[in-house]
Amino acid sequence: MAPDPREARRPMQVALLLLAAVVGVGLLVLAAHQSAARRKELAAFAASQGLSFAPDRDPDFERRVPPFPALCRGDRRYAFNVVAGRHQQRAVRCFDYHYQTYSHGKHGRRTHHHHFSAVLVECDLPLRPLVLRAENVLDKLAELVGFDDIDFESSEFSRRFHVKAEDRRWAFDLLHQATMEFLLARPVFALDFRPGAVLAWRDTQLAVADLSAALDVVHGVLDRLPPSVVQELRAGG
Repeated sequence: MAPDPREARRPMQVALLLLAAVVGVGLLVLAAHQSAARRKELAAFAASQGLSFAPDRDPDFERRVPPFPALCRGDRRYAFNVVAGRHQQRAVRCFDYHYQTYSHGKHGRRTHHHHFSAVLVECDLPLRPLVLRAENVLDKLAELVGFDDIDFESSEFSRRFHVKAEDRRWAFDLLHQATMEFLLARPVFALDFRPGAVLAWRDTQLAVADLSAALDVVHGVLDRLPPSVVQELRAGG
């Protein structure tokens, strides 16, 4: 009787399953080690700045802050590794964030986990909505069909940044010459301005040095608000 080819393949299948299990366990161990190292680094950063550190998941975080679109994507959203307190006379929170999305294929539904980091700086001013981020190729293509963002006198700034705001005057008040020069000389983060707070983030996990840089960028923009603009905001104009 001829040997069953399925029996001949069985040892190879078992070996591949064992290899996959070993690799899976190895990846879990590596992820746990990296998570522990990040928590240790963030705890040290918080202590150096006189801030608190809470590593646990906070599924209610989104409900306690303005409705930033970056924090409203997908399902099962939560913040973790939250560094919080007062920094340069403002309440701040640096945090990692998780959400998940789904895709469907021939093997059924797959879950995709997304992680990124952000910095939230509170401000006692009713800031108007505005989003600033790095210009990309899709933005340039959109311009060709008439979907343009706000352009500024600085051609370098307009090439580097994509700015959207319903109130164009607010955009020019906020992003005046000194602030544009400041932003051009700093690392680029997406910035979202909402009444009472500013969010700075990238769609990736930020190192401690990047979190510190993001804080400095937001503080720098807020510190450069002209007194006349601050007065107008306080007056509700």
